[in-house]
This record gives sequence, structure tokens and C-alpha cells, in this order.
Amino acid sequence: MSERSDLLGKHIVLGLTGGIACYKSAELVRLLVKAGATVQVVMTEAAQAFITPVTMQALSGRAVATSQWDAREPNNMAHINLSREADAILVAPASADFMAKLVLGRADELLSLTCLARPRERCPLLIAPAMNREMWSHPATQRNVQTLHADGTILLGPDSGDQACGETGDGRMNEPADLVADLTAFFQPKILRGQRLLITAGPTFESIDPVRGITNHSSGKMGFALARAAVEAGAEVTLVAGPVHLPTPRGVRRIDVMSALQMQDAVLPVASEHDVFIATAAVADWRPASLSQHKIKKEGKKVAPTFELTENPDILAAVAALPKAPYCVGFAAESENLLEHARAKLLRKRIPLIIGNLGPATFGHDDNALLVVDATDQRQLPEDGGRADKLVLARELMVELARRLNLHPAN
Repeated sequence: MSERSDLLGKHIVLGLTGGIACYKSAELVRLLVKAGATVQVVMTEAAQAFITPVTMQALSGRAVATSQWDAREPNNMAHINLSREADAILVAPASADFMAKLVLGRADELLSLTCLARPRERCPLLIAPAMNREMWSHPATQRNVQTLHADGTILLGPDSGDQACGETGDGRMNEPADLVADLTAFFQPKILRGQRLLITAGPTFESIDPVRGITNHSSGKMGFALARAAVEAGAEVTLVAGPVHLPTPRGVRRIDVMSALQMQDAVLPVASEHDVFIATAAVADWRPASLSQHKIKKEGKKVAPTFELTENPDILAAVAALPKAPYCVGFAAESENLLEHARAKLLRKRIPLIIGNLGPATFGHDDNALLVVDATDQRQLPEDGGRADKLVLARELMVELARRLNLHPAN
């Protein structure tokens, strides 16, 4: 499977202003290029005090633009040429001074000139603020933030945490990987804008005693990919996750649970408040009827202990049976006869759509092959019958979902 290229074909102008966070911009360029983008770096004079144009040129593969008087431009209009070629301008880091300059429409150097001269209808401006916590919270900066929002500028961050000055608080530039994820999400069509999605992911863990339990091999990766793709598509997403060690997708509200009963308690009270419920979690079918208070000891016994099992609740069927049920999508992880078992599950749970996959071939993997099944039809994803990255598949499922919900694509 080839590496995913989320930004393939995108040309990004990356602006750097003066701040210690410039060191993060080197990694940002590397990740943007890795994601398939071409990157043209533009640096202010202050930025060059923190990191050299040589470094940024080596990472981007392009000469860094630093002056509005650069005679190498045939028309001597670098600020025009840069903005006309760009799919987006990202300023990271964006200092407090540069944000104030944008608000005032000042254009006394190349980067501010480029931002001001860009064709706003097709070249969006995104900025990643980076400054001391007192500078960020200052009323002047916050007034500038409001004005930038009103002018259509997209603010990415800032984060909160340790700062170079030794203080802690808001004002850190977002991490490079997060900025790439934010930029990728920005370019995704907002086909689910206004929709509320509830998604379950991962396994459940049914305790036998304080240290042992019944679980399964589900990694949660498909469900987390669906949550990220849904946010990218403009939806409001709540993710109910079983015991997995995965980072929460940006913009997702996460609720952690362990057992099937806990998952049911997290899902049922709020399911009717959502437009769509996607049951990706591999919920254990059974749990011990009673929990041993202490660890069950072997103590030399050659016969394994026995315990009674009781059936877990069917969360998907319960949601589908609600008086005000959301549009329900199930997942079927099978080991054989995928279409037969998936359609049987669809009918048994009385839901309109189910996604089948072969569990042993996908648990823990970053790629997958899916079968989209309804009452009358089925189709493979990817369509060539191979395998694809789970996030790529998740984005295709969002398109499928929008179509079935009769939503009109929106950018």
C-alpha cells in the first residue's frame, strides 16, 4: 500500500514570522512535503534571526522568498506571483506583531504584502499564532483575533503548555503534525456540515476478576479514522471509545469506556440527539455473570476455573429501535462468508446500512477492505478489490453517508 498523500497537488505558501517557534516550521515543511504538497517558504527579517533560509530551502526544495525587492522575479512583483500560485497561505508561526499588521492592512515587507494581495475568494489565509501567554491574552491581541475572524482568516490554535520563556499557558504554536491535519481537514469538502455523528470504536473489556477479562483484537483504528473523516467533512462528532491507545482526532469529543454496559450507558441517553450513529466498536457478545472480587488463583490446580456467562446488550439494535432513532450504520467483522453474514446482521438489527470486513485481516492494520451492504445491493471499497488506508476509506464512507442522507455537497 502506498503512503497516503493528503495534500497531493496543493501548493502552499508557508510564511514565517519572528518567534522561537520557527524551529517547528522546519518539521512542518517536511511533513507538508511528505503529504504531497509543494511548499514555497516566505520569511520575514525577524524570522531569519531564528532559523536560516538555507534550512528552509533544503527542506522545501525551493529558494526561500525574503524580499519584496527580489530582482529575480521577471515582473518584480513577488507578492503577486506568490499569492496567485497558492492554494492557501499558512503563516506559522504568526507573531502578535504580524497579526496586528494583518488587522491594519499594513504591507511593509514581502509576507504581509502577499497576504494583503492574495485573491481572497480562492486563496485562503490560515495563521498559527505563537507568542507568550501574556501577549496572547492581552486585550489588543484578542481584539485583533476577533477582527481576523471577521475578515475570514482561519486561526489554527494556539495550544497551551510550556513556553520558551519558562512560563506555562496559552500561546504555543500548534505542533507541526496537528497543523498538517488541520490544513488537510480545511481542504476536505464539508459535505456533513450541520450533522451530529455518534461513533463507537475499539473493543470492550469484560472483567473476570480485578486483573483478567474477555476482550478482542479490535484496534479502534477504523472507528477513529471515521471520527476524523467526519470532522473533516464538517460534522460535530462524539466518539465513544473502548480501551485503546490512540490519540483523539482533532475536533472530536471523546468518551472513554471499558465494558459493553459502560458503552451502552454512554450511547443510549444521547443517541436520539444525533443525526447518525456508526457502531464501529467490536462489542463483546458475552460477559461474566458475576465478577470475582479477588484474582482467581491457580494454587496448583490442574483444572481451569469455570464461570457463567451472560449476554451483553445489543447497543446497535437498541439505538435503531429508539422512537427518534438516528440513521444507523453497523459494522460486521467476520472471518468468512462476509456478504451473507453482513446482510443477515443488517436485517436482524433493522438498520439501513452495514459495513463488512474480514476481522482477522484488518485488526491492528492501517489499511482495510470494506463491503458496503444495504437491503438490496453491495459494493466494495476500494472498488478495485484491493486494500486502502483506513482514513481514505473513512472519507469515502462519509461521501456514501452524505449521499444516503440526501445532503448536498458543500465546500
